[in-house]
Amino acid sequence: MSNHVYKKIELTGSSSDGFDAAVANALRRAHRTIRDMRWFEVVDTRGHIENGEVAHWQVTIKVGFTLEE
Repeated sequence: MSNHVYKKIELTGSSSDGFDAAVANALRRAHRTIRDMRWFEVVDTRGHIENGEVAHWQVTIKVGFTLEE
């Protein structure tokens, strides 16, 4: 096993379709420019309420990725 160095960044994804979709949107967008993403951890969850119902989710995640050699 080689020794790796990782970096973590914080992202906030949003979706009207739910918590999972908000996370997926953040990861999908980050994947365009960040290589070697390895894990994520949820650090905050928020929602927008309209007419007494959840209208929109915002989920903040920290994403770890491997630094290139």
